[in-house]
Formats: sequence, C-alpha cells, structure tokens
Amino acid sequence: MAALTGMRVLDMTQYEAGTSCTQYLAWLGADVVKVEGPSGDPGRNTGRGLDGHPGDPQYFMNYNGNKRSVVLDLKSEHGREVFLRLIPHFDAFVENYGPGVIESLGLTPDVLCALNPRLIYARIKGFGLSGPYRDYKVYDWVAQAAAGTFSTTGDEDGPPQVIGPTMGDSGTGIQAALGITAAYVEQQRTGLGQVIEVSMQEAATMFLRTLDLPAWGKEPAGRHGPTRGRTGGGLYRSRGGGPNDYVFIFPATTRMFDVMCAAMGREDLLTDPRFATPTARANHLGELRREIEAWTLARTKQEAMHILAGAGVPCSYVFDTLDLFTDEHLRARGFIHEVEHPVNGTVRLMGQPLRMRGAVPQGRAPLLGEHTDEVLEEVLGLTAGEIDRLHAAGISGKVPA
Repeated sequence: MAALTGMRVLDMTQYEAGTSCTQYLAWLGADVVKVEGPSGDPGRNTGRGLDGHPGDPQYFMNYNGNKRSVVLDLKSEHGREVFLRLIPHFDAFVENYGPGVIESLGLTPDVLCALNPRLIYARIKGFGLSGPYRDYKVYDWVAQAAAGTFSTTGDEDGPPQVIGPTMGDSGTGIQAALGITAAYVEQQRTGLGQVIEVSMQEAATMFLRTLDLPAWGKEPAGRHGPTRGRTGGGLYRSRGGGPNDYVFIFPATTRMFDVMCAAMGREDLLTDPRFATPTARANHLGELRREIEAWTLARTKQEAMHILAGAGVPCSYVFDTLDLFTDEHLRARGFIHEVEHPVNGTVRLMGQPLRMRGAVPQGRAPLLGEHTDEVLEEVLGLTAGEIDRLHAAGISGKVPA
C-alpha cells in the first residue's frame, strides 16, 4: 500500500511550482485530481514537443505523472457549482495561480474551508500573500533573482548569472508538499484543516544558507566562479575540450588533499613549500589549480572521477543532460523510467528520488480531461446522463473519442 493511500488532493495548479508539489504527493500514493480549464494547464503548451508528436510536451509529462485530469469551466456558474461540490470529498486543495486569480473566481480559503473544515488549503505565490511585492507576477527565475541565487553565481569579476535548474519552482513545490503532508498528519489526529502559504522567494532562499556564513546578513556574498574553498576545490577542464568536459573536485580536508595528491601520482605536491600547509595552499591557489588541471587535462572527465572518487576524494564529472539518461550509475539504479503514452508512445522520464516503502512508480501524465467522467461519477455519484449534459453545455470536458 502506498504511503498516502486514502489521501485525496484537488490540484488546481499550473506550470511547475504547484505541479511539482502535487507530483510529489502523487508519487507517495495520494489520489491527485487535476482540475483544468477547457484549454488545460498552460504547461501542456510549454517547451518543445516530442519529435513532432501532437501530444503533451516533455515539460508537462515530467510534472504531472500519476494524476487524473478533470476539465471544468470555473468561469461558468454551473462549472463552479460542480467544483464546489467536489470540495467536501477532498483532503487538500493546492493552487499556484497569479495574484488575484483565485479571488476573482470566488474560491478563496473562507469559501472552500466553510464547505470542508478538514480541508488543507495550500497556496504557492511568488512573493507571498502580504508585503509590498505581493501583487507582482513571478516565474522561477524571477523568484531566484529575488532570492539571491544569481548574485552568488558566476565569475568573481563578472555579472550575476542565471542558473539552469528551476529551484524556485520545484524547490518551492517540494517544501509545499512537505507542509501538506505534515498538515495531513495533524488533520488525521484532530479532524481540522488549515491554510498553508509558501512564498517562492522565501523557499528559494533556503538553498543559500551555506554561503558566506561569517558575513551572513552583514554584507553581500560574493560570486565564486569555478573555485570552491581555499584547498583546490572547484571545476577543472578535462580531456576532450567539450563545453561540459569538466570535473568538479572538492578536497575539503587536509586528509582529502593528501589522498588526492597520492591518487594523482603527485606526492611531490605534499612536500612542495607552496602547498605543504593549508595556509600555503590558500596563498598559492592559482598555482595549485594549474598543477591539478595539468593532471585532469590528460584524462577524460569520467576517468578523472573514477580515479579520485575511487580513492576517497569527493569528486564528480560534470554531467550534461544526456549523461543523466546514459550514465551507468543512474541506469543501474533505474532512475530513468519508460512510460507508455497514448499519443507520444514510449517516453523516457526521470523517476522520483524517494526510495522508501510506500512510494509508487513513475506513471504517465493524463490527457486533458481524461478522467472527467470517472471522477464525477466516482466522487459525486453523477449518472452518465448528467455527465453528458454537462459536456453538452460546455461546463466539463473529456478527451474526444
């Protein structure tokens, strides 16, 4: 039995911050019902499609597996009425719409929680629901700019840099999922729900807590460039010369530095006055990096990693996105899953990282409105005739035959 079996989540999310939250709950076994308007989650049209297929793009499928899709036109009075009838049957409701959207639909916490006092109402917002910035629209990289991540990324004498991973979106979603899970435990104990608010700006700052701790809150943290620490840690070029032919080495302690030198066959560095002590290494960091890079340039990034990591030095080659699908380690762990999609055929998706009893395998994302009939019958007890009349009136939707 999955860990969250029995938990019902009404998912009114879009793009990534909200969908990654409900994706995690679905991975843990919650029954996640995604409510979409007639045109669907905008994420269905985000990113490049798969080899020209007309189906949903990889972007959407990565964040909406293991969910069911129901189409309801919430701008119509009857569609909103059907939606409100669903609320008492669910444990949690999640939304991440832009400022004022939920209010314009009349679906605020006071309305929904009055219908279901047990409801956990989770709201993911760019800058939160209060403060001077509350009405500003936010996407992932906007949140990251506001959280400080760009200011710490890039060369020391260069401009701030936009980073690739969407920590503002997915990082917020994961934290929201933790809050919902905790609230669900309390709900089972007390019978009461609550309202959860998560600010993307604040959630993204959680990933900065290690940077420049001595000066935290006193002066801006600097950019680090390719180096990390004063012991030779950082990025090094490797053989091949490609854009990702680099290895990251982090000899954080004196013992790790000694082991690195031995693994490189450069024991002479241990007695070199420039590198014999931590202080000396810090004072001659540029020279030390040149010695290490002369070694890495003679090897592929994979060879360098296996030699150093195998000897006990924290080290990894720089994986490009193709490596994530082809590297022997992730393949051996089965992290990449193949799922069958009714339009796109066999699709490769990243699995979920939780290895625990009660997690469920990666499943495919639903087609738009695929489960409308199923959910309305199962949850509300509507007959086939009643459902057909909703479809005919354009209030709900299903996949065309």
